[in-house]
Amino acid sequence: MAYDSADIAAFKNVWVFCEQRQGVMMPTTFELISEGRKLADELGVNLCGILLGENVEGIAKELGGYGADQVIVCDSPLLKNYTTDGYTKVICDMVEEYKPEIMLFGASNIGRDLAPRCAARLHTGLCADCTHLDVDLGGYIDFLKTGSSLDVENTKFESKLFDVNTNMKMTRPAFGGHLMATIVCPRFRPAMATVRPGVMKKRPFDEAKANAVELVHPEFKLEASDIETEVVDIVKAAKKMVDLIGADFIVSVGRGIAKDVDGGIKLIQKFADKVGGVVGSSRAAVDAGWIDHSHQVGQTGKTVHPKVYVALGISGAIQHKAGMQDSECIIAINKADNAPIFEVADYGIVGDLFKVVPLLIDSIKEAKAQA
Repeated sequence: MAYDSADIAAFKNVWVFCEQRQGVMMPTTFELISEGRKLADELGVNLCGILLGENVEGIAKELGGYGADQVIVCDSPLLKNYTTDGYTKVICDMVEEYKPEIMLFGASNIGRDLAPRCAARLHTGLCADCTHLDVDLGGYIDFLKTGSSLDVENTKFESKLFDVNTNMKMTRPAFGGHLMATIVCPRFRPAMATVRPGVMKKRPFDEAKANAVELVHPEFKLEASDIETEVVDIVKAAKKMVDLIGADFIVSVGRGIAKDVDGGIKLIQKFADKVGGVVGSSRAAVDAGWIDHSHQVGQTGKTVHPKVYVALGISGAIQHKAGMQDSECIIAINKADNAPIFEVADYGIVGDLFKVVPLLIDSIKEAKAQA
């Protein structure tokens, strides 16, 4: 039967593109497998990872430990290094053969290059930079209750054009993050999405499921002539990056430093250094030009899950809270006792951060001296 992306009934199962680089699985892959497991369970179908590379079977079983039922392993010397042409051809050939109804990619440099090319070739839709995914309507409504200002109780979730209960609902920031848009792809399959790193929670690893995962080695055709580019060398540039996603302790700053921006940034950095943490920020601080975008936490920045998150002078807009509210412990310092950030805080201090933070630094020094 010829491939037809509009033949919705012919498509089944959830797929995740499992990104690896030089034989090492990227952390986002485990997040996507975990999220894919949720979507597959909501649909009552299997979850399949698709892994491309050379001699990568040894890292395939690990995907089962995070929820994959199957892993399709496409192994070839021509897939050792990522090339747009080679990876696009193999993935599209596999999709046309197996017909998954949903396919997820990480919003990495590779994912952002690969996913739109696959979507165009497969004649389907792609939602980029997603921060939330749902199939189940009830789960989507629960998300809206905490992640939006929508009057959920007085909103009808129905459509004459598509089934709201079976189509994947892909939520992403729009208009510079000023609103969140939920997008569906009701007419074509697979419904495709790229997902921002760090926004999905990784499931606990299950050794038994890793051992039980089914590895599939399909036949596929890939010739050197299919690839228009040649990877001559891979050079890793030494660049200092802000690792918000992997940090256990984050100290974030917002508009509260407006009266002394330079002094505020130095104070926050000193505090972060003292506790062994990294500096984050709200969007307001980034938009004001006080700090680089790489520090931004929230729906238009990074979603984080540290052990401790300290919000200094951050009011707590919905977009910011959505990016940090799953932290294990949240400490908020703000002059306004009605600031929304206190709604998600485990500990709150009402006061001027320029007065409170130096006291905290002194207390930490004393505690360390006595230890």
